[in-house]
Formats: sequence, structure tokens, C-alpha cells
Amino acid sequence: MTRIALLDAHLAFGLLPLLDDANLTVSAGERIGLIGRNGTGKSSLLAVLAGHQALDEGDVQRRDGLTIALVEQEPVLPEAATLGASLALRGGFGSLDDTARAALAVRLAAQLDRFGLAPTRAASGLSGGERKRAALALAFAREPDLLLLDEPTNHLDIAGIEQLEALATGAAGLVVVTHDRRFLDRVVTRIVELDRGVLRSYPGNFAAYEGAKAQELAAEAVANRRFDKFWKQEEAWIRQGVEARRTRNEGRVRRLEQLRTDRAARRERAGNVKFTLDAGDRSGRLVIELDGVSKGYDSRPIVRDLSLRILRGDRLGLIGPNGAGKTTLLRLMVGELAPDAGTVRRGTQLQVAYFDQLRAQLDPDATVADTISPGSDWIEVRGRRRHVTAWLEDFLFPARRARSPVRMLSGGERHRLLLARLFAQPANLLVLDEPTNDLDMESLELLEQTLQDYTGTLLLVSHDRAFLDNVVTQTLATEGEGLWREYVGGYSEWLAQRRGPADSGKPQRATTTTAPVRERTRQRLGFREQRELEGLPAAIEALEQEKAALEAAMCSPGYHRSPPERMRADRERARAIDGEIEAAMARWEALETLRAAQGGDVPPSSR
Repeated sequence: MTRIALLDAHLAFGLLPLLDDANLTVSAGERIGLIGRNGTGKSSLLAVLAGHQALDEGDVQRRDGLTIALVEQEPVLPEAATLGASLALRGGFGSLDDTARAALAVRLAAQLDRFGLAPTRAASGLSGGERKRAALALAFAREPDLLLLDEPTNHLDIAGIEQLEALATGAAGLVVVTHDRRFLDRVVTRIVELDRGVLRSYPGNFAAYEGAKAQELAAEAVANRRFDKFWKQEEAWIRQGVEARRTRNEGRVRRLEQLRTDRAARRERAGNVKFTLDAGDRSGRLVIELDGVSKGYDSRPIVRDLSLRILRGDRLGLIGPNGAGKTTLLRLMVGELAPDAGTVRRGTQLQVAYFDQLRAQLDPDATVADTISPGSDWIEVRGRRRHVTAWLEDFLFPARRARSPVRMLSGGERHRLLLARLFAQPANLLVLDEPTNDLDMESLELLEQTLQDYTGTLLLVSHDRAFLDNVVTQTLATEGEGLWREYVGGYSEWLAQRRGPADSGKPQRATTTTAPVRERTRQRLGFREQRELEGLPAAIEALEQEKAALEAAMCSPGYHRSPPERMRADRERARAIDGEIEAAMARWEALETLRAAQGGDVPPSSR
């Protein structure tokens, strides 16, 4: 049953339309992941569905009595003495009868408890993450027919994201905007992409979308090349002039006019961000060493008796809930904070670049260009002089935005600007505190690849589980009460090791001495590729066994009496298996070649 439908929708801000004759239908029980580039209009589309934004043209049809709850990227809570009272105002409790108001208050208290909040706490002084969690609690407490979530995983820790996944999976209807790929894989039943004003639908989760989208983009590129070639041929013909007039081929002239119209109307895909990292001069082998370090606030231990060695080329991810002290630990490592006890020793020739999750390093009154290169139109990257506007264009800032003040930028644009400034300076120690917030999918994946190829040392705080798996070589996770423990691998490896046999319960002193960690750094194969390589032999063997079983069945007596549909399906599957085996063998060879080529350059003992 259709709950809401968007019909022939048009919406524009500025020159390019956000919605261009777009159509969307949301049925009961559907959980839709809405994805697209930053600035394409995803938040505006949610506002249209919620009834908070009017279309320029088109129609929104809602089922009678449909209840909708929208949680914005940055929710605003009404002023009140307590959090519960503020949410009651936001949720319109005053319009309900006593029975409904009491039932909703009970559900709200339960949801707030799930998100680690109390209705009696003061409403003033809430952080952005707490406001987001409170708005999510209210939305789920209302039990709407359609739930609209705009970047709900921002500001949530891993436990909070997993809690949100469980709640979202039970929603009666859901449209969610998020860049968290694992969330999309676990929650949604359909992906809808907003691309150049058009909504395109892909059944399944994000992994299924990626495969379908790759084929679609390849076909689009081929079609565009054919169109452009034909168009240029027609333009060359019309320029002959005399022949065109002599043949009086008016139909061909009209066709060329239509080609010109179509070519002008074709909106090209936006360019990709071009991340470039300069690892600077080679640091010493020892980058950071913590020996018995402790730090606390108000009698609460943040770090207790931590010993840790970080060597050149390590990529360390910090995992823990909000408030566990991940940012504090980063600041201890780079020297911005002094420990209460113990010593922190930093290696030689360090060049540090620090990405602050709060973007406090950006001056809102400075221009975009001056943020990158104060007082100069030029910067030097990897020994090459570049104009600041050209560098900004690599991060999707058009030349006209170079003189805009920072305060005029969106959250995603400020994020890219800070990365642009960070990457403009050479750094052999890169410190990233929540770098994935506000990045679109393509920029996120490009950042992953850039960090995989980075030859310096990386310290990373992130709640993006897929990002951690694809980037880091070891993790440092909080064990509670100020204790931290190191694990080899990313989030998935940490999860598997954490669920292993219970340890003795004694405090563990973290050290970075494992050879496999440095071996992976040296190979520069991401964990996704490493796991893929390790699993390919078994996958190929399974395909070969399936093929043998299928061939045996097709050769068995009486098979010719099988239904035609089954025989046709078996033939098609046999052909498909051959293609899958061939592709798997090629991928195996490619990954083995990459590992062999990159694996022999630096012996482990020399690091």
C-alpha cells in the first residue's frame, strides 16, 4: 500500500534544479536509503516529504491520516526547563488527550533511556550529539507511519549506531539519508539515488546498489560518447553550408537543432574530489611512545596506566563510546595535553596535521582562499607551486567561492575546506578526529583510498565501521575505567577478538610490536582487499563444486523429463558460474600481483 508519493516534482535553489521532474513512491514496510552528492538536495527532499517545504511544481500525495516524523541533521529543541518538557513541546503533546499523552510520555522515557538520556535533565547546555539522540528518541516514541532521518548516525558512537539499526529495522516506513554504508547494508530494503535532479531506484541494500551503479555509469559513458560523436559529425555537416542548403535536408537541420538542445540540457556528473596527501620528510622510526600514562578529570579516569608504542607507517584507529576520552588521548599523543602521570615521548622530525571534528580551526570571518593560504594566492604542494583556486577546485570549490566567507559554507563544505587546508601542508603524522561526518559516499571512498596509499603515520577516531575496516591496521579500544587495549586489525577484527575467550581481567598494557600490523602497512592492501584475497580460494572452490554438482544433475538419467523452466535455468546458471570463476581467478591474480609488487620493497626488520 502506497503511503506517500512524489509526482513530477520540481524544486530549484539557484541555477540548477534539485528536483527535475522527479518521482518517488514509498510503500508500507519499505526502508529506503536516500543517497547522493553533498548539495544535491537530499535534505530538501525530506523536508518536502514531511510537508515542511513546498515544491515549485508537481504534487505530493499522502495517504489519509498518515503520520510523519522528521529528524533533521541539526535538530532544534524548544526552550524548556527539562529535556522531557522540551521534547513534549517539539512533539505537540499539548494537542493530545490525557491517555495518549501519558502513553507517549512512557514510550519517550523508554526511548531516551535507550539513547542514554534522562527526561529530567536540564534542556540547556545539550551538545549537538545529545540533541540528535533526543530528537531520535522522540521520533521513535511517536511510532509514526513514516520516519524521515537525515544523517542520524552523525554524533553517535558505535553502540548508539547499532541501537539505531535495531530500532530502524522495526520502523513501519523509513527514508534515511546517511553515508554509513554498513548501516545501509543492514537496514534498508531499497536505495534511491538523487543525481542531477532525478531520483533513481535500486532494489536491495547498498552493496547491491554499488554493483548496479557501476554498470549503469559505464553504459552512460558509452552512450554519451556515441552521442557526442554523432553531434560533432552533424555540426561538421551544417558548417559546409552550401551543401546543406543545396540538398534542402530540412529534416536533418531540425535534427541537429534538437541535438544541440539535448546536449545543452545534459547535466554532466559533478567532478570528484581530488585528495592528495604529502607525507613530507620521513620521520624517525619511533613516532610516539606512552609509558604508564594516566589522565583524568574530576576524579574520573580517562586513561589509566597506558603504555603504547606507535612506529612509522602504523595506522591506529581509536574505538570507544562518546565521552570515553578518544579526543583526550589524541591530544595527549600529539602534546596538546600533559599527562597526570607517566611520560609521552615523541619521535624526531615529526610534521603533524590535525583534523578537528568540531572544525574549531576555521575562522568564520576569513575567506575560503585565505583559509588555505593567508595573504597569498599560491601554495606549494609536493614541491610544486599551485594557485589557491586550482587547489580549491580539487575539493569541489568553484573559483567564485574562493572569496566567500567561511560562515557562508554548509557543514559539508566546511568539512572539505578543512581537509583542503590540512592536505595542503606536508605531514608525516596525520591526526583525524571524526573525518567522515558530512562527506558524501564518493568523497568518503576516495578519502579511504588516499589514506590507504598514505606513507606516513595515521591516528584516526571514527565511528564509521566500514571506514575503520578499510583504513586502519590496528585499533586501540577502551575497556572501561580508563583502561585501553590494542588489537590487530580494524573494527571487525576488534569485534571478533573482543568476543573471544575471556581474559584474566587484569589491566593490559598496550604495545605496538606485532609484525603482522607492519606487514599490512608495508603491503598497503586495505583490509577489505586483504579479506577478499584470503577468501577467494574458498569462493572459487565452492563455485567449482556447484558447477560439478550441476553438470552431474544435467547428465543424470531422466533429466530430460525435467520442466523446461528448470532446464533453462540450469543452463543459464552453468554459463554464469563459468563467468564467475573466470572473474574470481582474474581478481585473485590481480591481488596477488599487487601484494607481491608492494611486499618486497622494505624488509620488516628495517622499519
